[in-house]
Amino acid sequence: MTTAPANRETERGGMSVPLSRNRHYNILWSSQLMSELAMEMAAVAVPLLILARHGSPLQLGLASSAMAAAHMASVVPAGVIADRWDRRRLMLGCQLLRVLGMASLAGALLLDRYAFWHVLLVVVAEGSLGSIFDPAEHAALPRVVPPEQLSTAVARNAARPYIATLVGPGVAGFLFSALPLGPFAANAVMFALSSVALCFLRLPRARAGGGPEGEEDGRGDGTGYGAPRAGGLGREFAAGFRWVLGQPVIRATMAWMAVTNLAFSALLIVLLTRAGEDRVGAGELGLTMACLGVGGLLGGLLAPRMHAAARPPVIILGFAWTAAAGAALMAVVPAGLPQGALLGLMALFAPLANTTVLTYQLTVTPDELRGRMSAVAGFCSGGAGVLGPALGGALAGVAGGGVRAVLISAGCLLLIAVAATASPALRRFPDVAAAR
Repeated sequence: MTTAPANRETERGGMSVPLSRNRHYNILWSSQLMSELAMEMAAVAVPLLILARHGSPLQLGLASSAMAAAHMASVVPAGVIADRWDRRRLMLGCQLLRVLGMASLAGALLLDRYAFWHVLLVVVAEGSLGSIFDPAEHAALPRVVPPEQLSTAVARNAARPYIATLVGPGVAGFLFSALPLGPFAANAVMFALSSVALCFLRLPRARAGGGPEGEEDGRGDGTGYGAPRAGGLGREFAAGFRWVLGQPVIRATMAWMAVTNLAFSALLIVLLTRAGEDRVGAGELGLTMACLGVGGLLGGLLAPRMHAAARPPVIILGFAWTAAAGAALMAVVPAGLPQGALLGLMALFAPLANTTVLTYQLTVTPDELRGRMSAVAGFCSGGAGVLGPALGGALAGVAGGGVRAVLISAGCLLLIAVAATASPALRRFPDVAAAR
């Protein structure tokens, strides 16, 4: 059971205001959007910079791996930090450090002081700071929206990464072609704007011991559990991990989301391999991948209404079987845009499933454990995202052909759908209204 946020914005008469007019929710949403846009831009700008400076493929791979490794290494302690410290100040500190990192890289390029070690340092810092910012932002969300609007807020958050995916890479490419330091300077500006916005964020203070929230204070304390607890980060994370394992529904959904992300990440690499075999043009390939972003964005916009209209088990199992069917059809349709249309269809239902799962997780998790719950979820899905492309590349090589590899990927998603249907926790997934 969780309590309603103390600083809920209300209209006259005590009614909650729409999310579009909820100042604190909009600050959180826009702050994370700018972070995600910056990350998408950096994902394109950093490789372009390394290649433009005659960097080797080894340097390119090292920078990508270093960022992923920093993210995975930081996400575990990040959850404890988000539960232990003032969440607003934690997010603000992360954004300010990201400003310094990106500004230092832009300044080095302006002064013609490029060095690969500097790029490596910045991407490692970005990976670490991003993994710390995310659990704090996720844990703060239920404090700025009332329970009846939480699923809508989560759905709008689910649409956010697809906006960044659609906009970020193109902007990064345009800015880099005009001026190599452009995307890094733009990232510094976005993080600076995010920092300014966070200065106006106010979160309620919860009383020690998990009791009802106190009145909002100017410090923006997102937890009320600011005093460090005995035992260290390791023991606190272990306590949160044990709590997650002790929740059958949360445990089942985290396992399901991890294996689904693993299979889907592998499928994307397999599809790219098949597109290369069939000599799909670069322009068509770009539009194919853009279908993924378009489908996800539309799904995020439709998720609030669909979430209210369908029962949670129908949403979760429906997505699992839709993903398996879509992957199977990809084996028989031509590579390129026809497969992109199927990718868009699969992505259309992904935000709806994520909204259902994340709303439940945030509702039943006590405030003092939300950071750690988010960190465990991030570790599972992030690990799947790191291993998935390698698995897809290996699968494409071993299968000896794109079509066969697509069929194997579809078979994996079919097994996941069967397992999800057989799981009592997913088959009887509770309605979030009953969990409040």
